[in-house]
Amino acid sequence: MDVVYLNGKYLAADQATVSVFDRGFLFSDSVYEVIPYYRGVGFQLVQHIDRLKKSLAALKIVIDIPFAEITDQLVIKNGGANQSVYLQVSRGAGSKRTHAIDPHMQPTVFACTTAIVNNYCTLVADIFAVKVIVCDDLRWGRCDIKSTSLLPNILAMEQARQQNAHEALLQRGNLVLEGASSNLFIVEGQRLVAPVSSHAILSGTTSQLIKNIAVQQGISFVNQDISYARLIAADEVWISSSTRGLVPVNQVDEHLIGDGQKGVLWQRLYQLLADHQRQLFTEKS
Repeated sequence: MDVVYLNGKYLAADQATVSVFDRGFLFSDSVYEVIPYYRGVGFQLVQHIDRLKKSLAALKIVIDIPFAEITDQLVIKNGGANQSVYLQVSRGAGSKRTHAIDPHMQPTVFACTTAIVNNYCTLVADIFAVKVIVCDDLRWGRCDIKSTSLLPNILAMEQARQQNAHEALLQRGNLVLEGASSNLFIVEGQRLVAPVSSHAILSGTTSQLIKNIAVQQGISFVNQDISYARLIAADEVWISSSTRGLVPVNQVDEHLIGDGQKGVLWQRLYQLLADHQRQLFTEKS
């Protein structure tokens, strides 16, 4: 039986219970992070915890506990190796359902783990480019807060699945912003482009790492608006996330991207990311 963390205790998953009046359950009044651990070591752990704290501050949920220590211990208790930790903090539970926020409410903290594959150990030749679709962005206006209110994302992902696609890119007005569960990059010539950061986009820990590595390597990078026409005309399209890493896209809707193959710049950045991860493990050992 998997071990989970709930409000200060590590216990078997079937022993963990939460009040039916918890505001995370009733109102999605909660935030979360998904943190990858490889060989038992948190990847971009500090960045994930920092983003969690920003989401909590935006919702004015006050809590001061050692999140990194909690997730480290949870991974150990579940056998180490390669896992992702789902970490959720809700505003807490009251005695009844009410929209009014009780400032004295104690937050509910929950975490669990799932086994994952270390994508950075996969050879470039063994990674498949994927198809994505573009659909309307039906999310709320503060997508920079990593809220558990994910119904629009779920519906978009189901639409992608029904069209045999790997991901759904979300379009608001004429701008393509990000994926339902990923960030977006395009390549034009030798330049890497990402959408302009705003309240409509969640700042990704992996996407920020990609940007940092690109700049360090002298690769031209800019944040600019990406229209649908610009997206399908790009030489390369990528999506990134914490658990999937950096994935090449070879088709958007019915449009082939470039020559339909994995791009040269993607191969370079993927290898740089893999090298970065290996270096972190070398430093930890």
